[in-house]
Amino acid sequence: MLIRSTLTALALVLAGPALAQDATTEAPAADAGTTEVPAEATNAEAPAAEVLPDIALGAEDAPLTIYEYASFTCGHCANFHDENFPKLKSEYIDTGKVRFIQRDIYFDAVGLWAGILARCGGDDKYYPIADMLFDEQKTWLSGQSGDEIAGNLRKIGLKAGLTEDQMNACWEDTAKVEQLVATFQTNATADGIDATPTFMIGGDKVKNQPWDDMKAIIDDKLAEAQN
Repeated sequence: MLIRSTLTALALVLAGPALAQDATTEAPAADAGTTEVPAEATNAEAPAAEVLPDIALGAEDAPLTIYEYASFTCGHCANFHDENFPKLKSEYIDTGKVRFIQRDIYFDAVGLWAGILARCGGDDKYYPIADMLFDEQKTWLSGQSGDEIAGNLRKIGLKAGLTEDQMNACWEDTAKVEQLVATFQTNATADGIDATPTFMIGGDKVKNQPWDDMKAIIDDKLAEAQN
C-alpha cells in the first residue's frame, strides 16, 4: 500500500481530490488480520484544531461501548464490516447491549478523502455512507489516478443523496479537514493504535480476530459491566 504521512495526505486533500493525480492506493489482500498504521501518521504533529465528538450507534445507556479504529482503504476493515459487523449489530447493538463507535484512521490521502465524504452528510448519514465505502471498497479504489478515485467516491456520495456542490464544499472545507485529522491523531495516540481494525472493548485494546473469539471477549466484558 502506498503510505503517506497524515500531513502530506492533508495537503493533498486541501488541494482537492481532482488535482491530486498521483494519489493512488492499493488495497491489501483480503485475508484476516490487520493493516499496520505507519508511525509517522500518529507521530506527526496534529493541526491545532478542535477534536470532533464521536458518532455512535446503539442505545446511549448500553452497558458496554465498543470503539473500532478503521481505515476506509484497509481491506481487513472491509472484511470485518462484511463478515462480522452484521453479527455485532444484530446480536449486541440492536439489542441495546453495546454502543458502537467507529473512529476513522487516515494513513493515506484517499482514505482521508473517503473519511471527509462519510462525514459530509452529517451524523445521520455517516454510518450509511461508511457502509457503502466498505461494501464498494475494491470498486472505488480501482481508479488509476486521483481523478478516477475522486470520481468513484462522487458516485457513492450521489447514491447516498449528496449533491456535487455538497461534496465539493466538504472537500474544500479546510477547517473541517484539520478537525478530522486532529481527531484521528488525538484518539489514535491516546489509545496506542498501531493497526486497523483495532477495537477498544471495555477499555481494553483488542486486535482483529475470528468472530467467536471476539464474541467471547464481548460477553466477558458485558458480564463485568453488568455486575
